[in-house]
Amino acid sequence: MPLLLIWPLWLIRRPEQDTPIWGRRSLILLITLFTLRYLTWRVTSSLNFDSRLSISLSLLLLLAEAWLLLIGLIPLWLAWRRFPDRRFEINDRQQRWANSGWKPHVDILVPTYGEPIKVLERALIGCTNLSYPHTKVWVLDDSGRHEVKTLAAELGCRYLHRPEHVNAKAGNLNHGLRHCRGELVAVFDADFIPQRTFLDRSIGFLLEPEVALIQTPQTFINADPVMRNLGMEHWLLSDEESFYRWIQPVRDGWGAVVCAGTSFVVKRKALDQIGGFVEQAISEDFVTGISLTRQHWRLLYLQEKLSAGLAAETMADFVHQRQRWASGTLQSLRLRSGPLHPKGLSLGQRIAYLEGVMHWFNNVPRLVLMLMPLSYGLLGIIPILLNSEAALTLLLPLWGLQVLSLGWLNRGSRTAFLSELTGWVLTVPLTMTVLSNLIGRIGGFRVTPKHQRRDRGSTSVELLLPLLALVLFNLVNLQGLLSNASGLPNQVLAGRPVGLVWGVINLLSLIVAVRACWDPAAKDLAPWQKLKLEAWIEDDGGHRYPCCITALSESGAKIAYSRSPLPWVASSKLRWCQELPALPVIFTNKTDTEALLHWGDLARQDRYALIRWLFCRPGCWVDRQAPQEGRALLALFRRLIAPPKRGPFNPSMIPQHLPRVQGSAHQ
Repeated sequence: MPLLLIWPLWLIRRPEQDTPIWGRRSLILLITLFTLRYLTWRVTSSLNFDSRLSISLSLLLLLAEAWLLLIGLIPLWLAWRRFPDRRFEINDRQQRWANSGWKPHVDILVPTYGEPIKVLERALIGCTNLSYPHTKVWVLDDSGRHEVKTLAAELGCRYLHRPEHVNAKAGNLNHGLRHCRGELVAVFDADFIPQRTFLDRSIGFLLEPEVALIQTPQTFINADPVMRNLGMEHWLLSDEESFYRWIQPVRDGWGAVVCAGTSFVVKRKALDQIGGFVEQAISEDFVTGISLTRQHWRLLYLQEKLSAGLAAETMADFVHQRQRWASGTLQSLRLRSGPLHPKGLSLGQRIAYLEGVMHWFNNVPRLVLMLMPLSYGLLGIIPILLNSEAALTLLLPLWGLQVLSLGWLNRGSRTAFLSELTGWVLTVPLTMTVLSNLIGRIGGFRVTPKHQRRDRGSTSVELLLPLLALVLFNLVNLQGLLSNASGLPNQVLAGRPVGLVWGVINLLSLIVAVRACWDPAAKDLAPWQKLKLEAWIEDDGGHRYPCCITALSESGAKIAYSRSPLPWVASSKLRWCQELPALPVIFTNKTDTEALLHWGDLARQDRYALIRWLFCRPGCWVDRQAPQEGRALLALFRRLIAPPKRGPFNPSMIPQHLPRVQGSAHQ
C-alpha cells in the first residue's frame, strides 16, 4: 500500500489545472481508500477497552478523527465534477456583451458603519474611478457622520443615512435599494477597493438571462495577523485563499456559489424577486445567495482578483471576525431561507452549502485532538492502541498522501501543515462559538475595526490564557511521560513514543499560536506593497538619479540605489511612471544602498492619483503559490528562534504584480 504514494509524486509534477480530470479523480479515490482503510483499522483494532474512562476517551478520539476525515472527503468528492475557471471566458463574454449593445446602469452600494475616513476614502476613490461609465455610487452611512457626507460630496457620490439602524448591513443595503433604480447593483464593503476594470470584466457574465450574480474573490492589501505577527508574509497565504481559489470554483461547478458580501454584481430584478437582502441573517450574503439559487437563478464565480480590502489588523479582531462568520453561517440552519429548507435546491447544491456550514463544527473535534495527548502523562491512559506496524502501514501512508496531495488539489492555495497555524489560534474560541450557537445563543453583527494605531505591541488576554493553559498542561504531560516511566502502566509505557511525539507536536504548535497572538506596534497605518520598479529622483535643477523602488505605500517609498551617497535637496521628487507626476519626498532613513522616503506635501489630486495607482491598476494582485512545506517549516522555526524585527526598512508587505506599462529611469 505505501507504494501507491508513488502515484501522487508522479501527478504533482505538473499543476492540477493542467492535468486531465482523471488525475484529480484518481487521487480522490486514493485518498478515500486510504481514509476508509485507516478508519476500519481504528474501529476494529485500536480501541482501548481497559476501563470505562479509557473506553470513553478512545471512542471520543475515534469520533473526532472520523468526523474530520469523513467531512474532509466531502469537498474532495464535490471536486469529482468538472468545475470552470471563468477567467478563460472573459474575452468571449466581453465580446458578446459589446455586440449586444446592452449598457445597463449600475448602482454601486458602499455600506459603512464607523470605518475610518482614510479607509472609506480608498474605497470611494476606486468606485468613482471605474472605466465603465454608466454608474452611480451610493454611500450608505449607518453612522451618520458629517465627514462621510462631506467626503461623498467631494468625490461625487450620493449619500444616504437611515434614521433607524435595524438589521445591520442587510437593512442598510435594502435602504439603499429603495432609493436607486439601476438595472444592476454592485456591492463593496467600505474597505474594499475595486480595480478600474471591475465592471468591464464582470458585467458580460450577466448577459445570460438566468444569471443573477457574479462573485469575485476577496484579496487583501495587508497581511493578516498570523502572517504579520510571525513574520511569514513571504511564506504564508491568507487563510481565505483556498476558499476563493479552490472551494468557490468547485461550488461553481455545482451551481452553489457563495455570495461573499462584497465585490459582486447582481441583477436588481433578482434581488426584488426574493425581497432584497435577507435581513433575518447575520451572514446576509450567504443566505441571500442561497435564496437566489432557490429561485432558480444562477450565481457564477469569476476567479480573478478585481478588488482588494483590509484584513483584520489584530489577532483579537481576526478571531472575532471569524466568530461572527461562524455564528452567521450556523444561524442559517435555523432559517427558512437557509440550506436545510426542503425546496429549491438540488442534492449537490444542498451538500455544497451544508459543507460550508459543517466546516465550523470541525473546531470541536480539533479541540479533542489538542487535548487528547494529555491523557498519556496526566491520566495514564492510552486513547489509541497504535503499534509500529500500524503506524508504518496505515497512519503514515495516509498522512503522507495528504501532505503530497492537498496543496496540489487546491491549486497551490494552501499547504498541509502551515495552513493549520490559524486553526491553533481559532480552535478554542470557535469551539465556544459553535457550542453557544447550538444552545441558541447567537452573536450579533459587528464591524471589524480597521486602521487602528498601536503605539506599542499588545496581545489579547482572552486569546492568550487558553493557549497558555494548554502549553502548561502539555509541559506537565511531557514531564510525566519522561520522568515517571517506572510508575507508568505497561500499556502506557508501550504507547509512550506515540504520546511523546504527539505531545511535542502539540506543544510546538501551541508555542507558535502563542507567538502569533502578539500584535506589534502599528504607527504607520498605510499598508505597504512589495514590488520592484525602476525609478528616478529628480530635482528642480534638472538632475535625475536612477534608483529602484522596492516598496510603496500611501505614506512613502522604499528605494534601493547603487550610487552612494544619493544627493538629496529640498526639491527632490520621486517618479516611476507616466501616469503619475513626480511626487515630492522627504528623506527619513538611509543606508549605503537604500533609503526610506515619506511623501512631502501632496496635492489632493496627486494623493488620489497615488491611491488609484497603488490599488486600482488592472492585474495588480498576485495569485501566489503556497511554498514547499519543508522550506516553509524551516522558515517558521527560524522566526520562532529569531522573531522578525520590524523597522523602517522592514515593514509588513504584500507583493504586487508589476504594472503592465511602467516608466524607465532611462526615458
